[in-house]
Amino acid sequence: MTGIKVVVTDYIEQDLKWEEEQFKETGVDFSYDQLKFGTPGQILNLAKDADIVIVNMAKIDAEVIDGLRRCKLVVRHGAGYDNVDIAAATGRDIVVSYIPDYCVGEVAEHAIMLIFACQRKLLVQHRILHDSAAKGKWDFTPIYPVFSLSGKTLGIIGLGRIGGTVYRMMQGFDLHVVVCDPYLPDARKKELGIETLPLDDVLKESDIITVHTPLNRETYHLIDEPQLLRMKKSAILVNTARGAVVNLRALDKALREGWIAHAGIDVYEEKEPPDPDFPLLHNERAICTPHLSWLSEEAGWNIRKKIVEDVRRFIQKQGPRYPVNSGVKLRFD
Repeated sequence: MTGIKVVVTDYIEQDLKWEEEQFKETGVDFSYDQLKFGTPGQILNLAKDADIVIVNMAKIDAEVIDGLRRCKLVVRHGAGYDNVDIAAATGRDIVVSYIPDYCVGEVAEHAIMLIFACQRKLLVQHRILHDSAAKGKWDFTPIYPVFSLSGKTLGIIGLGRIGGTVYRMMQGFDLHVVVCDPYLPDARKKELGIETLPLDDVLKESDIITVHTPLNRETYHLIDEPQLLRMKKSAILVNTARGAVVNLRALDKALREGWIAHAGIDVYEEKEPPDPDFPLLHNERAICTPHLSWLSEEAGWNIRKKIVEDVRRFIQKQGPRYPVNSGVKLRFD
């Protein structure tokens, strides 16, 4: 196939010179801009005649999709795709794909980092060190109680790629693990030697809960006030999935009123980055990180290579590795 136009609406890499070289070799007409907060008009001015649109954070809504004259494939640069209107794309016979496998280990490592940071009260320890140094004597009063990880129950909500990697990495810490995942195949359960439980049971039994579900209508505010009230007062909640899976304002209330003990949060719902006065950022029981669980040099190159691979597959009249709306037949005309 020749004469294919590929457009990148926005990107997080320092530059796209590597991509330029890759696409030059295949004869692709390649262009890009930084339209993360672009209007539909700005995005369409760039992408209306593209065969393939690659998007990071720009909003590809119904208005944009309706104005794409030639588009056959939208590739989301990332492991989620909630900034793309899937229904609108499906209505226009546009395939949407994403890259769910580029940073599995990184996100799992970040979730585990937050588990340990909360369990050992890392930020409280940091404050104690500075306060004690100023006083000239140790004062450990603010940190109590601290519990051992050994013997506790770890609840994993969503045992897909990342949740499954957390499960594997946490072996050896003398934890009892419970899982909520109503879509986990029986073969996978048998392979891991586990049984899944209803969400309520996982919430009640767990000392630590880590969330690894996609965001959709079913999982929006999956963890809200009723769910937080079911958890142990000594429990820790970690979310490195999607911000809106957990109602963060309800979580802030739960932490301040002592419904649960601590939380580690890397993703945000209303706005990213969150406003400086967002309550959770000022909650001493929350360890908040800047949506960087995906980050590593290796993952950065991994996703770039996988996106180029999907474009090459299109050139060879093959579908992308991970289509979202798999019922749509990819067009090559």
